[in-house]
Amino acid sequence: MRKHYRLFIAILFAAAGIARPQLYAQEATVAADTPRNFSAFKRSVSFSGLLQTRYVASLSRNVDVNGVNFNQDTKDPVTNAFFVKRARVMIKANVNDHFSANFMVNFAEFSSNPINKVLENAYIKYTLNRHLNVQAGQFRPFFGIEDAVPVDLIRTMDYSNQYYTFGANGWQSFQIGVTVFGDITADDENPMRYYVGGYNGNNRNQASDNDDTKNFYARLEKKFLKSITVGLNAGTGSSASATGNAWGGDVSARIDLSKKWKLLLMAEYKSGTNFTAFHAAKEPDPRLGDYRMRGFYFFPILRFEYKAPRVRAIEFSTRYEHFNESFKKADNPRQTLIPNLSLIFADDFFATLQVGTAIDLYKTEIPLTATYNHSLLYVQLQCRF
Repeated sequence: MRKHYRLFIAILFAAAGIARPQLYAQEATVAADTPRNFSAFKRSVSFSGLLQTRYVASLSRNVDVNGVNFNQDTKDPVTNAFFVKRARVMIKANVNDHFSANFMVNFAEFSSNPINKVLENAYIKYTLNRHLNVQAGQFRPFFGIEDAVPVDLIRTMDYSNQYYTFGANGWQSFQIGVTVFGDITADDENPMRYYVGGYNGNNRNQASDNDDTKNFYARLEKKFLKSITVGLNAGTGSSASATGNAWGGDVSARIDLSKKWKLLLMAEYKSGTNFTAFHAAKEPDPRLGDYRMRGFYFFPILRFEYKAPRVRAIEFSTRYEHFNESFKKADNPRQTLIPNLSLIFADDFFATLQVGTAIDLYKTEIPLTATYNHSLLYVQLQCRF
């Protein structure tokens, strides 16, 4: 019995002697795989860009390439021209797995007055997880579909009229401030996302704010049935001590008609204070509430997945927009129709040729201005890299 007991004790000690080195080895491996300094963990730098060139020709009599009506006394009106619309370079530098620096410049802005232009994105981003991301600097607040789509992905001639006018009034486009966003739920197929932030509201590349009041916005976005996304936006802000607001909603969907045919749908409505029109008012005591703008657009895209080696896809689209810059004081809505054909030579719009017509119709025409019915033919070539 004692011999068996001694043999059992000996086996235990032997096993312990073998197990301890293995345990130490496992602890050493875990320690080696865990960084003790995150200063340069996953550090990297990436470059990308967009070059967008176009040819534009007026299809309307006495209208130039900028859509401005001219008379017989106008000397040498330009009715067709080549343009370099965008020449963007984007750089993203990952400092580590949480911090990154991002900036984007548009060198095409040097072709005109570059003051308060050229520099577009310039922000630092902190990512804790999918639920918490923080951006600080100059960026586009998430205030609609066109802010959520990558800035270098342009599926027609340009952005909507409401995007540019809301941007000029400090509601979207490039602004300076801070924003927080992320997923509310952990559902990968149908997530719910939030965006909240504050910014100066006097547009990009400004030395300082023009008042002490900041603009604040919020966006809630929910995906349904894996292919339908609904978003709601609201914001409040000021311009030179005048305080206003903006709000809107949008929906986007992707419908697979067959293996090769896809239907993409986008629609958006927005209403907001038009600070620009308010400050330009000539009446003695204007009322801010009278200067409101609102707009709606519908953008269906029929996509054919051709999948040939040199032609990856073909898109047929027609964007319709109804926009009124001041529907209470100067009711003159602008209707825009843009039929467009896109030949996509490289996946994800990395090389695309677009042909279309931009048709603008006004309720009331104003001679010798851009508020005049006209049609413009465009041929546009763009490359992402």
